[in-house]
Amino acid sequence: QVQLVESGGGLVQAGGSLRLSCAASGRTFSNYAMNWFRQAPGKEREFVAAISWSGGNTHYADSVKGRFTISRDNAKNTVYLQMNSLKPEDTAVYYCAADPLLKVGGTLYDYWGQGTQVTVSS
Repeated sequence: QVQLVESGGGLVQAGGSLRLSCAASGRTFSNYAMNWFRQAPGKEREFVAAISWSGGNTHYADSVKGRFTISRDNAKNTVYLQMNSLKPEDTAVYYCAADPLLKVGGTLYDYWGQGTQVTVSS
């Protein structure tokens, strides 16, 4: 079992920045690729970013490319999402997910966190 706990969400003005964290406990964190997803009210959950177990391979949704950066610290069992130049359309609950395989999108992941709310005001 892997437990994932997101933090760092909040209210920010458009153009601002936030850094989300996802702390993992349980099985060996470095065995898992990590993803960030988000879900806005009334919309389906969508892929945001992914990072391989080593951190050497990353992928981003087109909507966040150039503004968001995913990273991980395996010594701290934590994955991060640095979000810059935030827009009102980035408002959503952000979730992290873990899987042994590096995936881009989809919904079949071994473990999910409970989510953290990000609200961007205009």
